[in-house]
Amino acid sequence: MKGRVFVIDDDADHREAAADLLSAAGHDAVCFASAAEALLVLDAADPGVILTDLRMPEIDGFDLIAALRDHGGDHPVILMTGHGDVAQAVRAIREGAEDFLEKPYDAGHLLLVVDRTLKARETRRELDRLRQAGGASEILGECLGIQALRQRISALATLDVDVIVTGPTGTGKELVARALHSKSPRSAGRYVAINCAALPEALFEAEMFGYAIGAFPGATGEKPGKLELASGGTLVLDEIEAMPLALQAKLLRAIQERALERLGENRVRPLDLRIVAIAKTDLAALTYDGSFRADLFYRIAGAEIRTLPLSEMQEDIPLLFAHFVAQAAARQGLAIPEVGFGARAALRKRAWPGNVRELKAAAERFALGIDAVTPADVRPITGATLADRIAEFEAREISGALQRCRGNTERAAELLGLPRRTLTDKMKRYGL
Repeated sequence: MKGRVFVIDDDADHREAAADLLSAAGHDAVCFASAAEALLVLDAADPGVILTDLRMPEIDGFDLIAALRDHGGDHPVILMTGHGDVAQAVRAIREGAEDFLEKPYDAGHLLLVVDRTLKARETRRELDRLRQAGGASEILGECLGIQALRQRISALATLDVDVIVTGPTGTGKELVARALHSKSPRSAGRYVAINCAALPEALFEAEMFGYAIGAFPGATGEKPGKLELASGGTLVLDEIEAMPLALQAKLLRAIQERALERLGENRVRPLDLRIVAIAKTDLAALTYDGSFRADLFYRIAGAEIRTLPLSEMQEDIPLLFAHFVAQAAARQGLAIPEVGFGARAALRKRAWPGNVRELKAAAERFALGIDAVTPADVRPITGATLADRIAEFEAREISGALQRCRGNTERAAELLGLPRRTLTDKMKRYGL
């Protein structure tokens, strides 16, 4: 991830060397000989990261952190320290610094820490944006797949075509339907959703087409059907694959002609609506075995949108989890608990068969203090051979050390008593 980095150091050689390294990696490095100079242009330049020496005349690293805290805003600080200042650097982290680098630092490690800090800041900004937007109808996430999904929704929303939305359970298909409606020229009209799996066959015509007075015993008044109510807006047919074939035939005629007759009435009423059909399975495949009418499918298949399972958006899992935790805590009037580095790593590793719906339920339990997020590595060792069991244990220990050190390989190597190169080789071997 690329961004603007303030480099603050009263040692010109150190300052320029760090700036050259960051610029070569694609960052916008801006140099300052003192913290006072950097503070003067803070608002205008908006750095993504501030890389600063700890020991400086007039305003040192501690003073800078305090000044940034008083100033407000999100300006993460990475401290550069000498060997004897590590204890002070740890104190600075308690006071708000993001991380620290011990001089002389490894060039690759510097770039890794800067990248991680920029990503953490972007995640915080995304969460703030979602909270301000309310998040009720937002398609959350920043991975490439979600970005492509949002772009497709925006492109199709303005077109007056029917849409099929498919995807596994718990992947936000109804959110897609609502987004298509809210971003369309029909947004001022009604959004009418029908669960096709829960609609009794005996009541289908009355519910869908409506009825006139005296249409059947007990019909003492007239009632418009769901199709008529959705005219001028959007009709959402949820779980359309569960609709019996006989009812599909009745629905097809109204959709095809964009008109209906209420039960007990000879008057033809025109329909002006958009249909969004939601299905858990591939409707086109169901037409091959005759379980879904091909003519109905081609009537509603103006375009198709596929939602993503969590397995295809793993990098967004911690962001989504933190968002749902914040929502749940706000509803209950509780403080928002921190989702630490180890918890974020565990969330990425866990399988989520229920997708976003399952993740949201886990986040709500976490916010209430009912469940903790534990690393996925907490399980019995099951290797068949001694070599397999040793490798499994080693991978678990390395993973645990990385979690305790917040992904800092240099500190994890020290904790494990390994050379850093050996640790990185083992991480590659075990896919960590």
